[in-house]
Amino acid sequence: MVLIFLNVKNYLFITMWQELNNKLYRSFTFSDFRHAFNFITNVADLAQHHNHHPTWTNTYNKVEIWLNTHDAGDVVTDKDRELAAAIDDMVLEMEGKKQY
Repeated sequence: MVLIFLNVKNYLFITMWQELNNKLYRSFTFSDFRHAFNFITNVADLAQHHNHHPTWTNTYNKVEIWLNTHDAGDVVTDKDRELAAAIDDMVLEMEGKKQY
């Protein structure tokens, strides 16, 4: 697992996307539940825009996301990679604006 540390007050660390069991996987850890939930809300807006919805869990300050395309037989497709890239872009943009 590769960790990238960011100098952001409320966002603790990101792990890189990994392809595991025909799914893209990534976890995000925040300083508290409120910041994790804010992230989930923003990802929900992105997913709606992409018409592609993730499987995810949230436990306190940790959010885990799995992406695969059900219509393609539950495998990773370009649709998953595009949403993963959009989530990455959102994280970098929010990090720049110090919204976490």
